[in-house]
Amino acid sequence: MIHPARLLRLFYINRILLRHRLDDLLLTIPFFKPFHFLRYLLPWQWFRAEDTRGRGERIRCTLEDLGPIFVKFGQNLSTRRDLLPDDIADELTLLLDKVPPFPGKEAQAIIEKALGEPITKNFSYFEVAPMASASIAQVHAARLHNGTNVVIKVLRPGIEKTIRHDIALMYILAEMAERYWKDGRRLRPVEVVAEYEKTILDELDLMREAANASQLRRNFSDSSLLYIPEIYWPYTRKNVMVMERISGIPVGHINELKRQNVNLQKLSELGVEIFFTQVFRDNFFHADMHPGNIFVSPEGQYIAVDFGIMGTLSPKDQHYLAENFIAFFNRDYFRVAELHVQSEWVPSGTRIDEFESAIRSVCEPIFEKPLKEISFGHLLLRLFQTARRFNMEVQPQLVLLQKTLLNIEGLGRELYPELDLWKTAKPYLEGWMKKQIGPQAFLKDFKENWPMWSEKLPRLPIMAYEVLNQMQTGHFKMQGEVRQIQQLQKEIREGHRHTYGAIIGAALLISAAIIYVMSEHSVSEVMGVPLLSWVLFVMAVVTWISCRTPSRQG
Repeated sequence: MIHPARLLRLFYINRILLRHRLDDLLLTIPFFKPFHFLRYLLPWQWFRAEDTRGRGERIRCTLEDLGPIFVKFGQNLSTRRDLLPDDIADELTLLLDKVPPFPGKEAQAIIEKALGEPITKNFSYFEVAPMASASIAQVHAARLHNGTNVVIKVLRPGIEKTIRHDIALMYILAEMAERYWKDGRRLRPVEVVAEYEKTILDELDLMREAANASQLRRNFSDSSLLYIPEIYWPYTRKNVMVMERISGIPVGHINELKRQNVNLQKLSELGVEIFFTQVFRDNFFHADMHPGNIFVSPEGQYIAVDFGIMGTLSPKDQHYLAENFIAFFNRDYFRVAELHVQSEWVPSGTRIDEFESAIRSVCEPIFEKPLKEISFGHLLLRLFQTARRFNMEVQPQLVLLQKTLLNIEGLGRELYPELDLWKTAKPYLEGWMKKQIGPQAFLKDFKENWPMWSEKLPRLPIMAYEVLNQMQTGHFKMQGEVRQIQQLQKEIREGHRHTYGAIIGAALLISAAIIYVMSEHSVSEVMGVPLLSWVLFVMAVVTWISCRTPSRQG
């Protein structure tokens, strides 16, 4: 049963869908097809003008009208190009997360409550008017008493309740789509909503975001590639985060960058290097690197903000991904197919020759273009779409990686249209692979694990002798199996003992009860009958206790 408030919200959603003519899309769902004729009986259908907008634009406008939570859902969905047609995915990337700010005095009250002190106790200056506002939080300028300029990020009041309310509605809509839409099961809308729920709820914890920022700052502490603002932990809570205030040029302001004489070619290549450094050196990458979160200093250094969404890869994924990229560079499609199977991204029973053929049909037309015209991100996307036909499971970490790569590549080519991402990336990846599998990798691994080896080495000869001796006597192979068999036999004996004991105890207890009742009703005048019933009762109790006590045998 749907809650009345949610029912009203569903009616509101339906009204927005009608406004943007998305009822045409809804009526293509098989469940609603029998009711298609009703649209011609509705008065508002008789006079409304034809909507010339494409379906992608109509969907984008609908999400914008439904509010900030749906906007963020659309932004998140835009990264799932393995599920969406290109026209819809392209429109969803245009969604802007801009919402009216909430009152600055309310933000001040939230900060004071979180820190447990008046605003003047911690800050010499606080700007009531927000600098920026988004669906989850807004940002205010402030200054510490030591003169440090900072920004304070404050979560919107009641935002978690709003998010959970709208996500519940998304689940209802996703379940309906999965049930009644022919493509619903293939697109797995319920899983998409669940993935979004996890992402957006993580963004509600500013302590988590602050920890991400601190980790990324440490990773680039000795590098001039990327600057991460400092987090001021004494003033940071789950709903309030205080961070160093940075100054820079938004990376999308190309004309301003040119006026500052920033080398745009070098800047675009540095962006690629930063991405691959985060992914392969640190295994911790900023997964929300759209232009609104990236600034450039007058010296040409990147500055990043907003660390709510970060990505990681397992060492296994790192290795296979790097090998995949290099195989692409060399057009070794058999190796690409083989790596997908080895990494278990596709089922182990997949025929590599068939998968190789499918990959070749996707990649060969792309390689006929000049390298500067090839989109690395879109190539990766086409590969994932092809792999889905071979039952490739959705890999959340790879989806985040693909999204970030598309952002970086798009940003780089906006700065410098001649950017050849392949030329920039290939030497880095080849160098990284050499470090992973060459003598350097062996020495690094040995150095990292030396404390463990220094502890184990003195015992190695004894351990080797014991293993060889067990193999010679035939005990090595069977020891584990024998132990398991013995344990199983012990459990069976215990089970039988408990069962027999319970049966005997129950029989004694029933006998005692019958005899006692007979004695009470003078059915028998035999002396000692009450005593006999008590003896049987005690025997039943003793039997029950003994059957519950673990056996010492074995």
